[in-house]
Amino acid sequence: MYSFRLLLCAFLSILFLNPSHALEGNKNHNFDIVIVGGTPGGIAAAISAGRLGSRVALVERFDHIGGMTTSGLGKSDIEHREMIQGLFKEFVEGVRQHYLTTYGENSEEYELCKDGYYYEPSVAEKVFMEMVEEVDTIDLFTGYRLISVSTEDNAPKSIVIEDIFSGERKELGGRIFIDATYEGDLFAMAGADFRLGREGREVFGEPHAGVFYYDFRNKKVLPGSTGEGDDRLPAYTYRLCLATNPDNSVPVEEPPGYNREDYVGYFEDLEAGRLSAPKNFKPGRGYFPEHFDKLVRALSVTLIPNEKTDVNMNPRPLAFPFAEVNEGYIEGDWKTRLAIEERLRNLTLGLLYFLQNDQEIPKEHRDIAREYQLPKDEFIDNNHFPHQLYIREGRRLKGVKTLTELDVTLDEKGENPPYPEDSIAIGEFPIDSFPVRKKQPGDDAVLEGYLSMMDNITAKYGIPYNIMIPEKVDNLIVPVAASASHVAFSTIRMEPTWMAMGQAAGTAAHLSLKAGVAPRDLEVKELQAELRKQNQALPEGL
Repeated sequence: MYSFRLLLCAFLSILFLNPSHALEGNKNHNFDIVIVGGTPGGIAAAISAGRLGSRVALVERFDHIGGMTTSGLGKSDIEHREMIQGLFKEFVEGVRQHYLTTYGENSEEYELCKDGYYYEPSVAEKVFMEMVEEVDTIDLFTGYRLISVSTEDNAPKSIVIEDIFSGERKELGGRIFIDATYEGDLFAMAGADFRLGREGREVFGEPHAGVFYYDFRNKKVLPGSTGEGDDRLPAYTYRLCLATNPDNSVPVEEPPGYNREDYVGYFEDLEAGRLSAPKNFKPGRGYFPEHFDKLVRALSVTLIPNEKTDVNMNPRPLAFPFAEVNEGYIEGDWKTRLAIEERLRNLTLGLLYFLQNDQEIPKEHRDIAREYQLPKDEFIDNNHFPHQLYIREGRRLKGVKTLTELDVTLDEKGENPPYPEDSIAIGEFPIDSFPVRKKQPGDDAVLEGYLSMMDNITAKYGIPYNIMIPEKVDNLIVPVAASASHVAFSTIRMEPTWMAMGQAAGTAAHLSLKAGVAPRDLEVKELQAELRKQNQALPEGL
């Protein structure tokens, strides 16, 4: 539940600081382009369209923009930096300049920012806000959730949004709409078809589809991999920023509903060696050698500037408690979603509390875990805990095209697949999907649904424009919950990639309005030419 202090701070922030409140009353506000979702993909869409001259509304549920990038995901998920440029590279450069000018080239803070690819949440938000505020054609609506979508002639015409604290509602009209939410809420309300869950192996002929056990240590398929489809989704978690400076720390307290039984399975993981060092050590993947064979390996920890860390929940131990908790989230109402978010928040804090305090845990392990506490200077209006739940996959659009495993993996000769003629970005991150189920009877190596193919089969592939275009609904572009199979979605679902797709979506929306055509009828060569002017990385030869 929100604390009184949080409610008060958020209300005052919205009332006095939020530029959307310059638009008074419940009257209709008309824009060229309306974007729902202040994720990095939504921000990129707004900036690209706004810079070209379109009047843009950008709507975000929280009183903060940036999605996961400003909610604890403190390092950029990118393997080949040259493959993603454009607005993402501008963001990275803004981060780099912040640490360079604030601390100096020879500082530890500058070194830990890794040329701007690693950052504190507050710094990421500062850079995003500066980028948005530089574009005077963007109206930002923070603290608003989507209530409804009105359509006409098979296209969205307006949306109703509601202030999450005051209940005030506004109607925003637009000529083109962009769904940049993690959940796919806008396109679902607009009547676009979508997928939810995992396809069976037979649907697209994908080797790793459906129910699957993959031994990531030895790179082999395990028994029980039936390939059957279902409605399960990868586990949702929170990504944490934790401080190591005691003077900038808020101690973790026992959360509501704490139950140590949620975590005692980690003792078995420790004994079985599942908390040991990885077979292939790669810096930047959340590996701290001093954590190997310690219970703190329940977390994946990476250093970021100012004595802080990016902390992920390690999905490799069988005791991983987060799978299945997201059941009902995507199709649930706001009350249901808030309840699941609270459960996952308390489960996350409970894991930290367990690692730091449980008397069955060896003291040496507890002492290491106690080095990591909530940061006093981050998320100050949310009790120092991230705002955004890590929604790794929600609805996936049914688009004009659908990206599948076969489109994103190396062929039998080890070569990249052909680039689609309508490519508007490059995908490069490995197939990586969190578990969908808790430990099942007989599980002794890996949780079901965990696909971690970090070193082998994923290609450098072109991302087609038409995976962002619904099969039927017009004047709608979807750069985040785009049209992909479950397996393929696990490689495009990275914030840098979504920024590249968002930049393409915003540019396409503007060019469509300029040409007087629906986005599905836009000449892609024109879009590609404009994206190259914006320094977007595109496949060669197109």
